[in-house]
Amino acid sequence: MPPHTCVAFLHLATAVASTSLSRAQPNTAPPWHFPLKPIVTMNQLQAMRVFLKVAENGSFGRAAASLDISNAVVTRYVALLETHLDTRLVNRTTRSLSLTEAGLAYADGCRQLLEQLEAMESSVSQRANDPSGTLKLMAVASFSLFGLTPLLERYRLQCPRVKLSVTLLHRPVDLIEQGFDVGIVVPGQVRGGTLIKRALFKVRSVAVATPAYLAARGMPAAPAQLAAHPLLAPSTNVHSAQWCFVDTNGIEETANMEAIYAVNNAVMLRQAALADMGITILPENHVSADLMSGALVQVLPDYRIKGADKEVSLVYPGRRHVSAKTRSFVEFTVDYFRNRAGPTLSSIFTNS
Repeated sequence: MPPHTCVAFLHLATAVASTSLSRAQPNTAPPWHFPLKPIVTMNQLQAMRVFLKVAENGSFGRAAASLDISNAVVTRYVALLETHLDTRLVNRTTRSLSLTEAGLAYADGCRQLLEQLEAMESSVSQRANDPSGTLKLMAVASFSLFGLTPLLERYRLQCPRVKLSVTLLHRPVDLIEQGFDVGIVVPGQVRGGTLIKRALFKVRSVAVATPAYLAARGMPAAPAQLAAHPLLAPSTNVHSAQWCFVDTNGIEETANMEAIYAVNNAVMLRQAALADMGITILPENHVSADLMSGALVQVLPDYRIKGADKEVSLVYPGRRHVSAKTRSFVEFTVDYFRNRAGPTLSSIFTNS
């Protein structure tokens, strides 16, 4: 509903919820205008509906029949309105019923008010079921650089009335406090309030280096040999690291490495590895194209790195009434990755 319509509705509501004709506004006010009564309650709105039926039918009995309530209930509602307004609305005789001058004005105001209310409720109900407006999305930056655009492109084709506002973050964030509708995150990245979590996919991390680097420094045959190699670390606060590798038999072996280069950005880590600077660990989906082309080679391919796999999830506030835009994005995103990714995301980015 346009803003001017809402304003008109509020003016109308305050006009019909009045106290007495004796305190009416000057002649510039509309004929149905009555002074302000602070609150229009749901019971008063129902009383207005009943009174309007009486006015339209010219009878308490016919009004009661059309509303499927008793004559006594109709009489009580009209009496409550007259007490509330301190004004007689209906002239009653044993054979006829007519509206007073105040009743005619009040009926006209009630009709306009209830029509406005019905239109507003219809508009809100339609909006609640029709995805529209601006969806505020936050996402883990490294994933977003590779896989978010194809998802958003396809979602917009399905829901063209939804505008997207995307924020990429490395740091933890309070989803609700920052006003986000939904987040695509890794563990520990989001906090705040009651959040609903939907798992999307898992990303396996792998150790990689260039063929040129490995030709010059040698390919490690076991995790212990990594100590002789420079580490390109995936964080600005890591200058040495212990990585635990697990072989196919489940036997763990720890590798101690010293970081010569640390950065909290997966793109720069990949660039450093491609520049023959050393060995790094990156999510497999970030380097899948490089591994396929041979630009990078997986180091220790028969081992997995313990604790390095990341689960990417979709989170959103656990409100009772979730907006249509949020609900549509959640359902679309879950289906998108379920249909395309499987248990890991090794090929989704190269196939998008």
